[in-house]
Amino acid sequence: MTGINFDVDEETQLVLNSLDEFIEREVAPLASGLESKLNNPTLGRRANGQPTEEILEAIQSIRQKSGEAGFYAMHMPEEVGGQGVSKITWYAVKRHVASKGRGLSEHVLKGPEGPNALLGLAEGEQVERYLKPVVRGKKSTAFGQTEPDVGSDSPSMSTEAEKNGDEWIINGRKQWITNAAFCDFALVLARTKPLAEVDRRYDGITCFIVERDEFEVGSVNNAIGLEGWQAEILLDDVAVSESRVLGPKHGAFRDAMELLTMGRLELGAEAVGYSQYLLEKSREYAREREAFGESIGSFQQVSSMYARGRAKTYMADAGGLRTAWNLDQGNDIVEDVSIFHWFATNAFWEIADNAVQIHGANGLSEDNPFVDHLHLARVLRIVEGTDEIQLNTIAKQNDLL
Repeated sequence: MTGINFDVDEETQLVLNSLDEFIEREVAPLASGLESKLNNPTLGRRANGQPTEEILEAIQSIRQKSGEAGFYAMHMPEEVGGQGVSKITWYAVKRHVASKGRGLSEHVLKGPEGPNALLGLAEGEQVERYLKPVVRGKKSTAFGQTEPDVGSDSPSMSTEAEKNGDEWIINGRKQWITNAAFCDFALVLARTKPLAEVDRRYDGITCFIVERDEFEVGSVNNAIGLEGWQAEILLDDVAVSESRVLGPKHGAFRDAMELLTMGRLELGAEAVGYSQYLLEKSREYAREREAFGESIGSFQQVSSMYARGRAKTYMADAGGLRTAWNLDQGNDIVEDVSIFHWFATNAFWEIADNAVQIHGANGLSEDNPFVDHLHLARVLRIVEGTDEIQLNTIAKQNDLL
């Protein structure tokens, strides 16, 4: 029986080294030219909160170059343009890139705009038209699930699609949809059978590919940490052909849950990486900054904040590695990934808050990275399932709910 090895294997290390070289060669020059807007993200946003055209162009350039280099969606199968790397390697690269902090480098690897479990169900012409271009970073998508009155209780969605001859007519409204305003197409979940007509409330939901020019973008949803990236998707008698049905009719919800499972692993990996970044920044500052004739790191309150964060990041990383390993083994990770997501994002939240505290007034300045990371840390405790959903899932897996 093969035991668990916490060493970075040779293949993964080669990928990490190549990533560092790519970031130095392709990302650093772009970031240098946008330094003030990246150091203070508010300078890189329009009046409505959305990124400026200059920032968007830089991000798109990075995605495409990363796709060409084979990094952007390396977790996807080789037959659709990915590298087919293990989940352990994907976890490691997600963590590694996040450990460099927020900025252009975070777009080297796919996020919510990239390929996912739902898009992976593409067949026939869908593969060439939608899946492969997204894997290569040449197109982007958005996942349309959340609605104004329906958050965690997704099966209660009011967006509906009715069959009309050879077409489906979609009506509804999605909210808090990342990349909605900038995507080439959206993956929209809609109820195709009323709740009253299905045996299980998760049934009767279908996923549709909806092109960007077929839906209207509503208000920009300026959630902290994701300012300008989320918006409403408005669907008013949108007609799509049968060829735009993605995956099984009336059975898309379980595939959507697989998307969220992978998303929880990815966000947890990012939380660990960002925590490592903030801890290193805090350690450096605590050793250099002096008060009352001593470095502030020599004071117990400051050193304890760092030590608690270091311990929690250590444990979160161990949980992430275990979850990724179990996924590679084909094991059920429903409980694992909820534990990991909950622990890693809450650790990140505490570490980000303490990083602000350790840096004092400097921590509050928008010209420094700490508040930006604090905002993101707060968001991560809600997206891909709230803290409460994660805890409920853990309880259900142990027959308590």
